[in-house]
Amino acid sequence: MQVIYMGRNPRDVAVSLYHYSKIAGQLKDPGTPDQFLQNFLKGEVQFGSWFDHIKGWIRMQGKENFLFITYEELQEDLPGSVQRVCQFLGRQLGEEALGSVVAHSAFDAMKANTMSNFSLLPPSLLDQRHGAFLRKGVCGDWKNHFTVAQSEAFDRVYREQMRGMPTFPWDEDPEDASPDPEPSPSPDQASEHPHP
Repeated sequence: MQVIYMGRNPRDVAVSLYHYSKIAGQLKDPGTPDQFLQNFLKGEVQFGSWFDHIKGWIRMQGKENFLFITYEELQEDLPGSVQRVCQFLGRQLGEEALGSVVAHSAFDAMKANTMSNFSLLPPSLLDQRHGAFLRKGVCGDWKNHFTVAQSEAFDRVYREQMRGMPTFPWDEDPEDASPDPEPSPSPDQASEHPHP
């Protein structure tokens, strides 16, 4: 059995899960952004602790049947990431096929595709009248949602939880460690509090 594990900056995961929790009918209301962030840091959210999850899987790194890749790597080099996956699976793609996979895997293409954006699901399961399943697809959007205090609290827990773990792409960007002092909400969020 081969396993491909995708990691993502947990700050962006928290933002994404908060928004998903607002539209997913099977999940409880996420509450306030600050309460949700506290629950996320304690692992008391749907799918459990991000920290426990990634630490459990990262132990597999280096095994021949395990590929660890990050969302940040996909964003930085989608063609190269697709080639890494193909190599891991032992499947070579010609230039045309590789181009097709890359084109169909791009965020905008997936957001427009009813098979990947889940727009065909009934609102009782995924109410996209209140937000899209595939929202932005960018790295670092957490900076537009976290307050400075939330960022500092997150960093304390992250450092404690991830002590001794390998370095991830989101650890290497010094600007990624703190949000802008005053996050500027998008026009559709202007009336809401900053989200985690």
